[in-house]
Amino acid sequence: MKGASREKLKRTAAQRTSPQRVSAPRDEAKVLTLRFRFLLGLWALCAGVLIWRAVELQVVEHDFLARQGDMRNLRVEPLAAHRGLITDRDGRPLAVSTPVITLWVNPREALESRELWSRLQNNRVLDAKTLARKVTSYPDREFIYLARHLAPEEAQAVLDAKVPGIYPLTEYRRYYPAGEVAAHVVGFTNIDDEGQEGIELAFNDVLQGHPGRKKVVRDLLGRVIQDIEILDDAQPGNDVRLSIDLRAQYVAYRELLAAVNRDRAKGGSVVVLDAKTGEILAMVNQPAYNPNNRTGVNVASLRNRAVTDLFEPGSTVKPFTIAAALESGLVSASSRIDTRPGTIRVANKTIRDHRNYGVIDITTVLAKSSNVATTKLALAMDPQVLPALFDQFGFGHATGVKFPGESAGLLPFRAKWRDIEKATLSYGYGLSVTALQLAQAYAVLANDGMRVPLSLQRVENAPQGQKVINAATAKNLVHMLEEVVSVEGTARAAAVSGYEIAGKTGTVHKVTSGGYAEDRYFGLFAGIAPANDPQIVAVVVIDDPQGGAYYGGLVAAPVFSKIMTGVLRALQITPDANPGVIAGGKTEGGRT
Repeated sequence: MKGASREKLKRTAAQRTSPQRVSAPRDEAKVLTLRFRFLLGLWALCAGVLIWRAVELQVVEHDFLARQGDMRNLRVEPLAAHRGLITDRDGRPLAVSTPVITLWVNPREALESRELWSRLQNNRVLDAKTLARKVTSYPDREFIYLARHLAPEEAQAVLDAKVPGIYPLTEYRRYYPAGEVAAHVVGFTNIDDEGQEGIELAFNDVLQGHPGRKKVVRDLLGRVIQDIEILDDAQPGNDVRLSIDLRAQYVAYRELLAAVNRDRAKGGSVVVLDAKTGEILAMVNQPAYNPNNRTGVNVASLRNRAVTDLFEPGSTVKPFTIAAALESGLVSASSRIDTRPGTIRVANKTIRDHRNYGVIDITTVLAKSSNVATTKLALAMDPQVLPALFDQFGFGHATGVKFPGESAGLLPFRAKWRDIEKATLSYGYGLSVTALQLAQAYAVLANDGMRVPLSLQRVENAPQGQKVINAATAKNLVHMLEEVVSVEGTARAAAVSGYEIAGKTGTVHKVTSGGYAEDRYFGLFAGIAPANDPQIVAVVVIDDPQGGAYYGGLVAAPVFSKIMTGVLRALQITPDANPGVIAGGKTEGGRT
C-alpha cells in the first residue's frame, strides 16, 4: 500500500512539471490577442464602410439624392392672378376679387393613410365619407378637387385634421358689392373665374389675369414651410371703368322695382343715357337676380332685357315720323292737319284716335298722340323716306356697345309698301326695337340731330357724331314734346319739379302666338331733360302691367319722373330758371 502511494505521488509531480502545462497560459494570451485584433479590424472595417458611405452620399450621389429629396418635398405651385376690377364711372366698385381657399387631394397619398380619414368624421366642410368616395373613385389620379372657394377658416378646419394628401390652393372669387342693382350690366363669372354674362363676359380677355408659378417646400403633412423662388410672376387682370353712375343705377333700380310690384307687371326695363357723350348712365331690369348667390335663379332672370328683348315701340316713334315729314318738306312746324272725324280707313282697317281732335297743329299731333295725323303724313310721303330715316336713327341695327346677346331689332325694307304698312309704321307697329335702341334714337333729338356711338365704358371726350336730322328740326321736336308733359298732354305724370321735360308716351299691344293680345300691353315712356338744354335721356318700359292701368302715361311716365328727379340731382344739373312744369300731377286718362 505504501509503495502504491509513493508511485502516485511521483506521477502527480511529473505532471506538474510537464512542458504542456507550462505553455497553456501563453496560448490563451495569443487567442485573446487575435480576438482583439479581429474585433479591432472588424470595427475599423465598419467605420471604413460608414465613412465611405458618407462620402458616397455626400459627394458621389449628392446630386441624385438632392433631386430625389426635392421630388418629395419641393413643389411647384400656381400663383393665382386676380381679375381686374369693374367700377362705375367714378371708381365705385361693381365687381372685385377676394382670395379664397380651395382644397384638393392626391388620392395616391390619401389611400396610404386610410386609418387617418376618421379625423374628418362629422366635419361640416369635408367629412370622411365624402373624402372616401372621391378618393376611391379615382385612385390613379394625382389631383382631385375636394371643395372650392372656401373661407380661410373653413379650409383650416379641414387642414387641422392633418390627413395626408389633402392640400390647400389659393384662388379668387368674384364679389359684387352692388348685388342685383347692377347684375344685368356687370354679369358674373363661373367657379373658374371666367366671365359668363354681362361685362364679365364681354371684357373677359381684358379682366382675366394670367397665373404665375412658384417653388415651395412642403413638410410631410403637405404644409408649405418655405417659399423658394418665383418662377413666373402672376399677371393680374386689367380694370374696366364703366360709364354707369352707381347713384343713377340705384335710383333706376329702386323705382322700376316699385313700379313692377305696384302694377303687378311681368317685368320692365330702364335705360338712362348722357345725350352728348352716348354714355349709358344706368341700365336696369326686372326681374333681377343676386350675382353673389345664384342658387335657384330662374334662367329668364339673367337676361338683360334692355338690350335683348324686342317690342314694338308704338307711339314713341311718332316724333321720328314728324321728323321725316319736316325734313322732307312735307310740313312745317306751323302746319295743321285735319284729323276729322277721328278715324281714317286704310285698306280694310280703321285707324282711330282716342277722340276727334279736329284740325290740329304738329305740336298737338304729338301732345294728343294722333294716329290719324301720323297716318296721313306717312301716306303723303314717299314710301322709302320713313324707313330710311328710322334706319338713320339706329332702328334695325345693334347699338355697338358689344353687349353679349344684344338684339339688332327689326326694321323692314320693302321695294313696294302697302298703304296699311306705311300707316302702321308711322305710329310704331311693324318694327321692333330694344329699350337701348329707343333711348339712342331720343338721344339724337336731344343732341341737335347728331347720333353718337353708345358706350358702356366711361368716355372722356364726346365722340364725333353722325348727322341724322338738322339741328333746327331736332330743337323743334324737343320743344313740341314738352307739350306731351303739359296738363293737356298724355304724360303729365312725367313732370319733374324745377325742370322742363320733353317726352313721349307709348301703349302697345303685345304680340302672342295668336296675334296681338287684347288685354296685354307694353307701357312706355321716352323722355329728355332738361328740355331747354338737353343732357339726359331715359326710356322706361313696363311689360304687361296687370294692376288695372296700362297706358304709358299712367304706368311708365311716373317712373320716369322719379328716376329723372334723382338723376338730375345726382349729376348736379342746374334747374331751369322759370320751369313751366306740373309738380306731382297725375295723368288723367291720357291715351297714346
